[in-house]
Amino acid sequence: MTESNRMPMAILRRKQVEREVGLSRSSIYQRIKDGTFPAPVKLGLRAVGWRVADIDRFLEDPTGYRSAQSALQNEIDTVASPEHGSKPGRGA
Repeated sequence: MTESNRMPMAILRRKQVEREVGLSRSSIYQRIKDGTFPAPVKLGLRAVGWRVADIDRFLEDPTGYRSAQSALQNEIDTVASPEHGSKPGRGA
């Protein structure tokens, strides 16, 4: 697919995504787990795909990409983390 005829909400299947981003299946799923690759959209019981817009956003900055869920969790963890060296629920 070329950039000029891509519709943002179109769905790419895994093989297309692998070709577009240059990552293997296992790398894609590891990065999804790490929050550094867009999550797929469930299409059926055993089928997933990715929105073109999500893949394009990833390709703008592959090394700096963070999923919205990952970025939000990072922010929550930063705000909620206890002082260095102490753990919640433990005495000094």
